Amino acid sequence: MDILTQIDHNTKLIGVIGHPIKHSFSPLMHNFEFRSKNLNYLYFPFDIPPSNLREALKAMLVLGIKGLNVTIPHKEKIIQYLDHVSDEAASVGAVNTIVNEGGLLHGYNTDIYGIVETLNPYKDEIYKNNVTIIGAGGSARAVIYTLIRHFRVEKIHVLNRTIEKVEALRDYFKDKMHFENIFSDELIPVDNIENIKSSNLIINTTPIGMYPNISETPIDISEVFNSNQMVFDLIYNPLKTEFLKIAEAKGATIINGLRMFVEQGAKAFELWTGELMDSNKIYKELQKRLG
Repeated sequence: MDILTQIDHNTKLIGVIGHPIKHSFSPLMHNFEFRSKNLNYLYFPFDIPPSNLREALKAMLVLGIKGLNVTIPHKEKIIQYLDHVSDEAASVGAVNTIVNEGGLLHGYNTDIYGIVETLNPYKDEIYKNNVTIIGAGGSARAVIYTLIRHFRVEKIHVLNRTIEKVEALRDYFKDKMHFENIFSDELIPVDNIENIKSSNLIINTTPIGMYPNISETPIDISEVFNSNQMVFDLIYNPLKTEFLKIAEAKGATIINGLRMFVEQGAKAFELWTGELMDSNKIYKELQKRLG
């Protein structure tokens, strides 16, 4: 049955905005859980170019859309258009979930919860250690905040194509969280290989290697990886990116982005509906679908 035929005047609409957006499994995840719980909600993807972001939020209010997920590249810019931002999202400087409460738009960052749930099994290995992060966008902000707040890391090296963006991150978290150990390196060409090799945890926060561009990888120098490392890719499609394959071949412990994706979605689901998502069931369902 066409999903549009399921809409009546009582149906609550939820969506995800990004650019591009067709790769997202968020509609599948949330619509699956709405049906499982017999909730009268429907979830849609909206491809919104950055130039149309403000107008998209105005349309959200006109159409009575009850909530949104926010993905690349809007997580930082969208804050200026919201009526209220949670303390955590304000500290991060990025929003990935919006709740429409009576025409007021409230912003949250549920990525933090997803990261914590993913990395908690490795907490002892991460604590007071060095980390390398690839990328300097909205997801990187959530990762940096979480590593400082929940895992008390010692140093964070950030690799990015634009050094100025990393320097802005460094200054931001120095001011917001009084953390002074963020260092910048160029991603292309990869600079300071020794810093990556000495990192206990390496995290890719970029979309490099995401479906359909599965042959791409942010780092293709296998020598930077070793068996004492954990390598985490926020990408969940494919489950094992080229980046993770290279790390695994050198004996590193690899972590894909599926658990983070499901747990951040579960927290957003709770904010919209007041209901708890069965995250383990959803995880297994998506794992099966992703192969």
